[in-house]
Amino acid sequence: MTAPALPDRRRGRALARLVGLRVLVGVPTVLLVAVAVFLLAAASPFRPVYQYFGVGIFSASDEDIAAAERALGLDGGVFDQLGRWLAGLLTGDLGQSLSMRQPVTQVIVERLPWTLLLAGLALLVSLVLALTAGTVAAWRQGGWFDRVVTTVGHTLEGLPPFVLALGAIAVFAVAWPVLPVAGLTDAGAAPTFAQVGRHVALPAVVLGVSQTPWLVLHVRASLISALDDDHVAGARARGLPETVVVLRHALPTALLPFVTVLGNRLPELVTGAVLVETVFSWPGIAAAVVSAALAVDFPLLAALTLLSAIAVLAGSLVADMTVLLLDPRVDADV
Repeated sequence: MTAPALPDRRRGRALARLVGLRVLVGVPTVLLVAVAVFLLAAASPFRPVYQYFGVGIFSASDEDIAAAERALGLDGGVFDQLGRWLAGLLTGDLGQSLSMRQPVTQVIVERLPWTLLLAGLALLVSLVLALTAGTVAAWRQGGWFDRVVTTVGHTLEGLPPFVLALGAIAVFAVAWPVLPVAGLTDAGAAPTFAQVGRHVALPAVVLGVSQTPWLVLHVRASLISALDDDHVAGARARGLPETVVVLRHALPTALLPFVTVLGNRLPELVTGAVLVETVFSWPGIAAAVVSAALAVDFPLLAALTLLSAIAVLAGSLVADMTVLLLDPRVDADV
């Protein structure tokens, strides 16, 4: 017997409680990540000032190096630097990117919208593919389409996104050149809607397909389980058409755990975006992770790590809020 639906007012309080609890846990978590990232960087044998000077470090005087360290906030002890860095986080000052020679905040502001565009389109592609293929496969369980979906899903589970990206380039840029495979626009062209749309199409599809296997297999398994529920059997007993039984009675029940899985897949989406943006030379924030790592750019790496941690926590919160709003049986006791 299911629990009665919460009144709107009580459900609002439950939602506020959920958000409050997650914020209380999330803020210390982000702070802990920030401190851990800084201490790991401080323990590194690489000196950031070397990256700042480049090959000029060999001709720089001790006074020039000391002045650069003061300008970059690298003077003083480790805990002095940590205190200044945490204070900067509170004011929005994330430091200076050593590899891009501009403030880290500016790097994020310029690149984040393009990553959000790519990730948003990829998520849309993944949702459409997962819901469509998973529903049909469960509906026709044991048929040829179900076998194909299951086989392809398990095969793609272990395939890294960059392999899919290289395969897509081989097909759509070499064998059948119909889509551009690098950059935001054509060389010298303005970033118009048409230009960006053509250039984002292939990376978005590749990233979306790379995230689909886990989702489509979960939709299939959840829907197969939901088709055996009592309320679905009752709908069939009332003589409702099979389309109505599946889409209006079984599928909504199957989608509730799917929302949670979708939120938990966000870290994989972030990781996939790093690889896809690198392969396709997409000027997003994820590609900056690779550049920062190769250049030993600690300020940018630290900021991007914090941004990733916040994105994962936010994705989990949104998923749980959605389940709470959609399922009247769920309270905010978690």
